[in-house]
Amino acid sequence: EYKLVHPNDHVNMAQSTNDTIHVAIHIAAVGETCGRLFPAIENLQGSLELKAKEFDHIIKCGRTHLQDAVPIRLGQEFSGYAAMIANDRKRIEYALDGLKELVIGGTAVGTGLNAPKGYKTYVIRYINEKSGHDFRSAANMFEAMQSFDAVVFYAGALRSLITGLKKVADDIRLLGSGPLTGFNELQLPAVQPGSSIMPGKVNPVMAEMLNMICSHAMGNDACIIHAAQGGQLELNVMMPVIAYNLIQEIQILAGGMNALADNCIKGLKANEEICRQYAEKSTALATALNPIIGYHHAAKLAQQAFKENRTVRELAMEQKVADKAALDNALDLRRMTESPE
Repeated sequence: EYKLVHPNDHVNMAQSTNDTIHVAIHIAAVGETCGRLFPAIENLQGSLELKAKEFDHIIKCGRTHLQDAVPIRLGQEFSGYAAMIANDRKRIEYALDGLKELVIGGTAVGTGLNAPKGYKTYVIRYINEKSGHDFRSAANMFEAMQSFDAVVFYAGALRSLITGLKKVADDIRLLGSGPLTGFNELQLPAVQPGSSIMPGKVNPVMAEMLNMICSHAMGNDACIIHAAQGGQLELNVMMPVIAYNLIQEIQILAGGMNALADNCIKGLKANEEICRQYAEKSTALATALNPIIGYHHAAKLAQQAFKENRTVRELAMEQKVADKAALDNALDLRRMTESPE
């Protein structure tokens, strides 16, 4: 009976779709970030940190430009991955604060027409009680009504996370390549039978899954940016597509991180002997001899080692470029991976 409760005269008296949908997007994004994304980040970061400790003693060949470089510990590589994810969380936390500004009470264009005095204060207090978050009224209702800059800024932080996740996935695929004609420094857990035609083949499907999610999420991001540019005068009518892509992006990233952590990272094993062999064979070990014999002589030694398929250590000992104690110290692989600071 509309005489008792009218949808426009009563229910919608102090609000408009122009402010309430905007507010709903912010509330949903904050809720999904805190409820899904942050726990997934913690899961992945924690898994990477555990592997960093487990692999800390394993010395391997570092690579720059995909070419052999000086030694690094496998644990150090994984500590870098964990730190990337941790830093991305900090960026997201910083950007999330902007989504806690709500334009509720702005009604149609930000002026608050038809909203009673105290309305937005009461509504935000109620939202905070129900959600457990600390939303607040927008500092400028007109900026908040017209603009989706807070969402774009937040999406930019997600983009940083996507970039880090793709790096981790790509590195795991590369380090696990082989097993006989690739790097084969990592053994990835077999989570499915493998190739449909080649028996016994184990594919890096979890890393590939995350790669696809990153591609999808970048598509979400592109749509958000494009739609956020669609605001004209007092309103951006692209709110539904922004909402759809923002929430989907958060959800698929959370699911992808959990899947990678639980079905790949936690089950990773290192091929320690192969890692050591590659480290010993790297001609870049000649770099450690620069302070002793100079760059030019060290370069010649590295070139000879490559040409004759021998190690820098062998040639340095054979040519007696320094006494054995000095060479043993300079070519100590563990020492090379430890910072002098």
